Amino acid sequence: QVQLVESGGGLVQAGGSLRLSCAASGFTFSTYTMAWFRQAPGKEREFVAAIGVIGGSTNYADFVKGRFTISRDNAQKTLYLRMNNLKPEDTAVYYCAARRSRAVATTATAYDYWGQGTQVTVSS
Repeated sequence: QVQLVESGGGLVQAGGSLRLSCAASGFTFSTYTMAWFRQAPGKEREFVAAIGVIGGSTNYADFVKGRFTISRDNAQKTLYLRMNNLKPEDTAVYYCAARRSRAVATTATAYDYWGQGTQVTVSS
């Protein structure tokens, strides 16, 4: 069955860095658009970044541009999110998502599979 397993979250001070990973299985990873979303307590789930099937096409939310980098390794079936210069407002559960389409999308409803999430907490 389809599995998306996130890892790499944790507690970090403001200005610090983290790298999230998402290990995929149960589907043809290289043919799916992949994305990261996040959800803070009491807030809606929001788009963070997405990457096309080959990796040449990326899309970022304005609030992470210049700080976060999404990448993928199709051979390893793994999605990454490098997060630099973290801010307290980046605190959230971060989710990996897969879309059965080559078109990059920024809405949660466009994605077919989801991981369980990994907590990122940024202290001030």
